[in-house]
Amino acid sequence: MRVVLGVSGGIAAYKAASLLRLFTEHGHDVTVVPTAAALEFVGAPTWSALSGKPVATDVWTSVHEVPHVRIGQGADLVVVAPATADLLAKAAHGLADDLLTTTLLTARCPVAFAPAMHTEMWEHPATQANVATLRSRGAHVIDPAVGRLTGKDTGAGRLPEPEQLYAACLEILGGAVPGVGGSTSPVRDLAGRRVVVSAGGTREPLDPVRYLGNRSSGKQGWAIARSAAERGAEVTLVAANVSLPAPEGVHVVAVETTLELKSAVEEAAAGSDVVVMAAAPADFRPASVSESKIKKSSDPAAGLRVELVENPDIVRGLVEQRAAQGSDRPIVVSFAAETGDAQGSVMDHARAKFARKGSDVQVVNEVGRDLTFGQDETTVHVLRRGSDAVVTVGPASKDVVADALWDTVSAMLG
Repeated sequence: MRVVLGVSGGIAAYKAASLLRLFTEHGHDVTVVPTAAALEFVGAPTWSALSGKPVATDVWTSVHEVPHVRIGQGADLVVVAPATADLLAKAAHGLADDLLTTTLLTARCPVAFAPAMHTEMWEHPATQANVATLRSRGAHVIDPAVGRLTGKDTGAGRLPEPEQLYAACLEILGGAVPGVGGSTSPVRDLAGRRVVVSAGGTREPLDPVRYLGNRSSGKQGWAIARSAAERGAEVTLVAANVSLPAPEGVHVVAVETTLELKSAVEEAAAGSDVVVMAAAPADFRPASVSESKIKKSSDPAAGLRVELVENPDIVRGLVEQRAAQGSDRPIVVSFAAETGDAQGSVMDHARAKFARKGSDVQVVNEVGRDLTFGQDETTVHVLRRGSDAVVTVGPASKDVVADALWDTVSAMLG
């Protein structure tokens, strides 16, 4: 496939480099057409190195090849990511003052825009009118995500993740997305379903200052919740100590300890279709919590002894509760974050945990310092009860893992 990747001058231009890699790694021929402003954020050598082609911003470079006509005419898809408010305005009004805008006028293939800007700019009537104009002409405008923007701002206007943009482009070319009057959207195979997702790592207090915890960032659970919402589900996200902005359209319940997580998940699970336990609850908690800060002893050799008690197994409790009700819902998905040791490999421990918990699906990953926790990419192995098959996903982004998981669960829901 011949792709023209237009890049306009916004801070999100750095994400377009990852989108370019996705296209090229899947064998597509990509010509990058940045604006002059885009090169202020990501330089021409980067685009040339990743695409294997020279880049230009004006119509005068290689003028004998008539690039302002030839590039658009020969493309199977033109996608502009990020598309700034200025670029959307130029495209809507047919302005052609550089190589990218002239390419947009000559393209006769599907054209997609991925806007990225501050919330106020995205919501401004002028921008919304320009988007409506582009859509009325058959262009695809991918709605921006909601999340962290430049600086401390949060809201609508964030460029979707490269994997989401790549999937949207494939949908456009596959005809799964309407050509007029609508933006791209994923398959809505979870429409009408109620989903509960847990995310993050619990904290078990020792005193008012200290706690026992783990390295979980909540990124994988966040991706799972976001993917479910995009696929049409009504999503409750039980978040244990996660600082990420709430995914759009997702109800977030904040908790701290494992007992709080258990209570919130069980309450949300009533009447749900699926529960995904992506959180990392602590296996143990202190038997008692000091009401004041624990002070150092005057004798360094004395140390500190903490008695721990075992926390309840939330997944096992959900499975037992479901059995007591004589129901096959909710489908329960457990996560096994494991490390290998002298007693067995990661998969040995994961299979034993799968048998012990009784969940319907188990997602297995190896954890440790710089492995999985807090990372943007991971590798997982998906086990399904009643099957010996192991589905491996990755190395891939956590968004890709989330979609792969929902593909499995959606098939189970029928």
